[in-house]
Amino acid sequence: MVSRYCSSFSPSLLLLILSTLIFFVTISVSAQDDNDPDQRYQDCARQFDCGDIQAAYPFWGGDRPIHCGLPELSLTCNSTTQTTFITVLDLTYQVLRVDTANRILTVVRTDYQRGLCPADPSNTTVESTPFSLAPDTQLVTLYYGCSLLGNGIQAPASLGRFDCSSSNGNSGDYFVTSEDVAGSYEAAIRTLLGRCGTRVTVPANRTAVAGLEASPTAERLEAAIGEGFGARWTANDNLCATCQASGGQCGSNEGSFTCFCMDRPYDSECSRGAPGPAAAQTVFPFLFSSLFASFAAALLPLDGSLTGCNESFSCGTTITNIEFPFTGGRRPHYCGLPGFNLTCLDNSITLITINSISYRVLRIDESRPTMTISRSDLHDTAGCTRDVQNTTLAGSNFTAAANTETLTLFYNCNYTSSGYGDYNPPNLFTCNLGGESEAEFYLAGEVADDVSSMLRSRCNTSFTVPISDAYAGVMANGSLLSPALRAGFDVNYNDSYWDDCFRCYEENHGACGFDSDSGNSICICGDRLCPGASAGAVAVLAGISLCFWLFVRQRRIKKAAQIMSKDLSTPPSSATKGRTTPTTNYSMTTSSYNTTTTGSGSVRGGGGSTYFGVQVFSFDELEEATENFDRSKELGDGGFGTVYYGLLYDGRAVAVKRLYENNMRRAEQFMNEIEILAKLRHKNLVTLYGCTSRHSRELLLVYEYISNGTVADHLHGSRHSPDSDLSAWRVRMNIAIETADALAFLHASDVIHRDVKTTNILLDDDFHVKVADFGLSRLFPTHVTHVSTAPQGTPGYVDPEYYQCYQLTDKSDVYSFGVVLMELVTSLQAVDTCRHRHDINLANMAVSRIQNQQLEEMVDACLGFDKDYAVRRMVTSVAALAFRCLQQEREMRPSMNEVLATLRRIERENDGGGDQKAEVVDIVVDDDVGLLQNVPPPVLSPDSVGNDKWVSFLSFLLLLLTHSKVGHSSTKKFIFDH
Repeated sequence: MVSRYCSSFSPSLLLLILSTLIFFVTISVSAQDDNDPDQRYQDCARQFDCGDIQAAYPFWGGDRPIHCGLPELSLTCNSTTQTTFITVLDLTYQVLRVDTANRILTVVRTDYQRGLCPADPSNTTVESTPFSLAPDTQLVTLYYGCSLLGNGIQAPASLGRFDCSSSNGNSGDYFVTSEDVAGSYEAAIRTLLGRCGTRVTVPANRTAVAGLEASPTAERLEAAIGEGFGARWTANDNLCATCQASGGQCGSNEGSFTCFCMDRPYDSECSRGAPGPAAAQTVFPFLFSSLFASFAAALLPLDGSLTGCNESFSCGTTITNIEFPFTGGRRPHYCGLPGFNLTCLDNSITLITINSISYRVLRIDESRPTMTISRSDLHDTAGCTRDVQNTTLAGSNFTAAANTETLTLFYNCNYTSSGYGDYNPPNLFTCNLGGESEAEFYLAGEVADDVSSMLRSRCNTSFTVPISDAYAGVMANGSLLSPALRAGFDVNYNDSYWDDCFRCYEENHGACGFDSDSGNSICICGDRLCPGASAGAVAVLAGISLCFWLFVRQRRIKKAAQIMSKDLSTPPSSATKGRTTPTTNYSMTTSSYNTTTTGSGSVRGGGGSTYFGVQVFSFDELEEATENFDRSKELGDGGFGTVYYGLLYDGRAVAVKRLYENNMRRAEQFMNEIEILAKLRHKNLVTLYGCTSRHSRELLLVYEYISNGTVADHLHGSRHSPDSDLSAWRVRMNIAIETADALAFLHASDVIHRDVKTTNILLDDDFHVKVADFGLSRLFPTHVTHVSTAPQGTPGYVDPEYYQCYQLTDKSDVYSFGVVLMELVTSLQAVDTCRHRHDINLANMAVSRIQNQQLEEMVDACLGFDKDYAVRRMVTSVAALAFRCLQQEREMRPSMNEVLATLRRIERENDGGGDQKAEVVDIVVDDDVGLLQNVPPPVLSPDSVGNDKWVSFLSFLLLLLTHSKVGHSSTKKFIFDH
């Protein structure tokens, strides 16, 4: 092995070694024996086999190496019992069944196989993993250590009790199904059980839970959990099917999908995308420079100055004997990793700084490895701080643990004794930061968009802080704010050098360190590098690894360019100017997947790099454009990120979306939004100006700035005013038409928006529509009528069939648009918990009112529904159209083209006809479907109604009930993905 002592070698010998390494690396990469199958192909042709469990991609384990599956989907086999286990987010499950056809694992938590009282009860979560809960899965909520309150309260029928060893005469342990918790029983449960020590959710099979609800006993609970639950996996399903169809074996390399074939690996399918000599020529300079840099790092003089790494960090009685990867105290910076520096105050308080925010370190568990921290500025201040910035771990070495919830603190709120309009904060507290007491309050858990928008209009400042989920369930008690903040929250940290450090200790009795210049771990014996384990040798190996990685990456990029990338279309010529079609606006031209450079390469100079045909901005430029992402520039939240106002060098006003986290999934959403928006051009779609590189330290999207807010702002948000232009029905009618036009264009271009809502409909100064937020797209399989994907979207707008069956079609957008239409008619929010419980959901409320002939009770009074007959007629017709869109079964809904045609017809037939009177027909119908009464019947599609005739609502319903199923297109579609 090359060691640091090679500094005494002659230059000619070093050059010989360097040349030899380059030669053998290049030969080993480019030359393979064509007669022998690739070893990785043979590896991945084998299945994981353990007892009754057989599994292939995306799983690995046993005889299947890690490159045969996703790194996080490792199966292990107990050879004695022939049972299979998988670990997901630190929880271990036994695998009971593998349903490859439906991609469902049936698993059971091992800590609940031994009874209902695990040592450390915790929630079952599959977020941020390849898994989602199967449709036949239902959650059961378990309450541990609950204080009893007496017998004066009626318990829910499904409440059951079990006993753990920790229980005593004054406490108990209970369980209830999640449906009851989500319904009206939550308050009753908490009142009955008092303050429970722990509350966790555990999935179970829905059939087993049904039996449990009928007889809620501890025995049935244990049996229901023991039957396991279904976890559906999603892992490059389309790519894998393509690979297998070409004769390959599915696998992964460097976190990307790889198709292993008989001759060598490919990016998607066998016998395509072979890199030619140009690829080797491209990578050769990387080989040379990387190895040269490695040798340069190997010759750095470090011996004799590496002291202190045998020391440990201790502070007080809680944080003791802390070693690698942490530094601080008597441990110099080279004794650990960057970002892990600890500071001890008064030998009692341990601090760490993460993303410029200081935290108290309450506990460090090196065995897991996790750390419990709390924000220093909130630890002893009861939630009051001047440093109002969101707590973010993005880009750091730490990630929030699964048992973490989000707490939102609202500061300097305009609070009166009557509350905040329709909203009365449950957790009010006050701060005295500037000599005056100001009203503040907090909310635990996720805050809905409409609630967040309303609160932001009444509070000057808000920010988020993670807390332990043990406190999230009891935050209605205002006195628990301070304990929740002091208790902190858990973060996981990644010690990727653990194996190296273990070998360092076992083989050399050394201490682990880190060379920040080479970016590699080092093994220190006393005050110098251990013999045979020098940083130079590690650097050379790292250089060789880097060469392989660069070569594989170059091939993957080249292949991806051939398959996935499509450039912007050529601008239409004068002969086609003015004709907007999916063909002219949605280019299918193939171009380079990676970044291309034009002109001088300077973004400021107007040339610069492009990504899918849009400009690539530097992070520094956008940071300067937004004044370092000043909170005063914040426009709002949504689509996985916060949006800021910015001003570019060329004077363009822009909206910069800053994604919350730079994890793998966010990067995928980032790429998808660019690919979709770059190819779609429509007057009512927001324009994407550019983005940062996917390798930038943060993922940023740059849009045209739309200055007049959103439709939601004007209807029931910060811009709502009786004098607003939106109080005129014709303005709202135009918004409906332009939004429908944009969605019809998307559907014609084989794109499903999947998150249609009024907060995603932007308005310019003339109240023209710009539909925004394309963050969730993926390729819709060819020759299918729908796609199965875990439901996402905004509560109140989600297609019920999509939510129940996981099947997404373009009719899902139609349902959401029906909700938007009713918002335009009523000015009510899609979801409002302050309304009667039957009316919380606007869609349900609208269907009920229309069926019961009570539309006039919902219509916004400012529209002149009772005074202007033309408005009355148009509003009624639009409500009838919304009624069609909101049908539970998607076959009963119109297509987006039908919706657009109907809206245009309503507008056209009412132009100039506002003073005409039409016959009003009262119709009595059966109980199945209620009709509008004493109002003109709705205008139907052009094929359904004559130009000058009104038809009865009964005809409309007959059309609705007999409407033939729309034929499903076999073209490619894009959908918004999980």
